[in-house]
Amino acid sequence: MVTVQLKLVDAGDLYYTWRWEHRPAEPRVIVVPRELVQGTLDEWAAAVPSPLPGESAAQALRRSLTHGPLVDRDREIALATRLSSALLPHRLAGELNSLLSQGVRPHLRIQPSPSTAQVPWEALHVDEGERAVHNLDISVLAPATVSNAERRRVVPFDPQGTVIGVLDARVPGFPDASALGSVLGEVTPELAALATGGVRRDDVDRDFLEEALATASRFLYVGHVTTGEHGLDARMHLSCTADTTGRAAPLGAHRPLTAADLVLGHRPGPARPWRIPARVALVACESGGDLRFAEPTGLVTAMVHGGAEHVTATRWTLPTDEGLARLVPNFPAATPVLGPAVLAVDAAHRAPDPVAALNDWQREMATRWEKTGDLSCSPLVWAAFSTTWAPCRSSSG
Repeated sequence: MVTVQLKLVDAGDLYYTWRWEHRPAEPRVIVVPRELVQGTLDEWAAAVPSPLPGESAAQALRRSLTHGPLVDRDREIALATRLSSALLPHRLAGELNSLLSQGVRPHLRIQPSPSTAQVPWEALHVDEGERAVHNLDISVLAPATVSNAERRRVVPFDPQGTVIGVLDARVPGFPDASALGSVLGEVTPELAALATGGVRRDDVDRDFLEEALATASRFLYVGHVTTGEHGLDARMHLSCTADTTGRAAPLGAHRPLTAADLVLGHRPGPARPWRIPARVALVACESGGDLRFAEPTGLVTAMVHGGAEHVTATRWTLPTDEGLARLVPNFPAATPVLGPAVLAVDAAHRAPDPVAALNDWQREMATRWEKTGDLSCSPLVWAAFSTTWAPCRSSSG
């Protein structure tokens, strides 16, 4: 595998540095004036359904789904083309094209800056009918201070090992129609088969999950994630009641599980970090929001810190099927979108290479969107996902 590591830094202007792993002594560094990229980044932020400053979650969904470019193929392609032109360095593009002309498919590992954290690198429009994911394998590069931490231990993935699937856990005090209610709606047999002990359980709390993950090989979470004032306050919403111990204040009858709980332990006393399986998938709104903070800490980083090698998460708010049907004009009736995405992410984590497998699904969806404009294939969902790959220290860079 020929791999390039690309890192972006916000320091007024946007700084890029990249190096090919087979040529570590030849790094490249460029600076792009902020005024050349910020307008397009603002356009993208206004396109995705994550709240802008002063917006509620409901307002953000309505803005994005009702008349945004991600529900119109031609407008989305135009925006993805502008995003590619603004953000993909010409020299790097030339190096990638040189390899592609030789029949080599490079792997691009990206560590975004806060201002570029929501950029869907897989969906960048690079040529007629082609996205970056058509030509590259793409993953997120975890901070070296986390992936190379002395105390981090990655247990090799066991394909026959235990899978813990938490789908639509009931959150105390929040009925199905509330903000923390069901995200899946009607559950197909294929989805139900992924859930440990059933869907919509009301007994999946932090104590249960900590014990279950201690011997698992894989973790699939489909539910709610909300962001706090900093990365370590990123929250998963399980069946935890307000009287459970933890680092977040209760929300009525419920106490969220934070990234800090995973890293430091959720019980009083000495730090007791959770042991995390080798592969983790977090299908939830902005579950991969770590890199939007100046200090990139959050649920993904907490999972990597605890031993995960592959973590798939999302860059922005995921719309539910009900939201798509209600808000997107001309959306095909009774067309499931989120459920098939869950199945695709789960299949990727069963594969030998979760990065390549997730990219295969994204490539298929991108092709269908380009050819047909089918709203169920919009980048709204498939481009939200990325996989952070943080191999063992004895593996590769």
